Amino acid sequence: MRQRLPVRAATVVDDYERHLASERGLSEHTVRAYVGDVVSMLAFLHGLDGAGETGEAESDGADSGGTNSGEADPGDGRSAGAGSGEPGGPGEPGGLGGLDIGVLRAWLAQQRGEGHSRTTLARRAASARTFTAWAADRGLLAVDPGLRLAAPKAHRRLPGVLRQEQASDVMGASATGAQQEDPVALRDYALLEMLYATGMRVAELCAVDVDDADLDSRLVRVFGKGSKERMVPFGLPAERALRSWLDAGRGALVTASSGAALFLGARGGRIDQRTVRRVVHDAVESVPGAAGMGPHGLRHTAATHLLEGGADLRSVQELLGHATLSTTQLYTHVTVERLKAIHDRTHPRAQ
Repeated sequence: MRQRLPVRAATVVDDYERHLASERGLSEHTVRAYVGDVVSMLAFLHGLDGAGETGEAESDGADSGGTNSGEADPGDGRSAGAGSGEPGGPGEPGGLGGLDIGVLRAWLAQQRGEGHSRTTLARRAASARTFTAWAADRGLLAVDPGLRLAAPKAHRRLPGVLRQEQASDVMGASATGAQQEDPVALRDYALLEMLYATGMRVAELCAVDVDDADLDSRLVRVFGKGSKERMVPFGLPAERALRSWLDAGRGALVTASSGAALFLGARGGRIDQRTVRRVVHDAVESVPGAAGMGPHGLRHTAATHLLEGGADLRSVQELLGHATLSTTQLYTHVTVERLKAIHDRTHPRAQ
């Protein structure tokens, strides 16, 4: 669909993609989600067939507040504002002329009619608002129509987490495998301990360098979304696992291409996210009764166990690197649901 856009629209998308990746420092996954939504929106604007089709990758950066305040007929939306003389208008074919609130609402209405979920619609509305704000700031739009755009609130699903004893079993099984001092097993145990101890995102873990981890102070420097830096503590088990990896494992995998990366792949380069996801999935799957999950599941688990242990929301927000407290508050619902489940299962007067 991107290749079918008019030349000017495609150029705008290219510029926007560079802005997201270079100026805002968003992850590859988030950039891909935002750009896919914008391509769909511009394809709808220019009347291309299949304009409602985009990738379903979810972006953590999408702000999905509000409710849809109105709809418009797709045909009316595409023609609205076409003679406004805005940048990229009729005198500049293929630009952003005609992109107004009617088009945005009609685009979302079309996708709602195609059966997309409230979560997807909320994310795409957030993508549209982000794009139109950027376009208006760059002078590509005379006004920002996204300021008037609202969308259904996304249904926030409670994340699956491990129970504390299950998390302990996952770490114990990995520690047993690492006792043979196989380099890969030492690496896998260390990264599992670090993910659970710190609640880091998988991309953050992969980006950690050797010098970022202060083993004596048990602190690791993490670069989160937008290259925001934070210091995150970790416990004694993670420190021991890291020391074993650095002393007896990393040197066996290191090559000229390793650089300063803390965790390495089997060929010596910086470990990639796919490998970490496989390691976590396999480790969790080995524990009977544990829900299948990847690195993000361990992040959810770490946050939930911190709150269950008495940590306050603000501290957990800082540890996880959440931009807003509302994101962290999701975990309070997790702990409440777990408490209710325990009550229903154990209290003699629960039923």
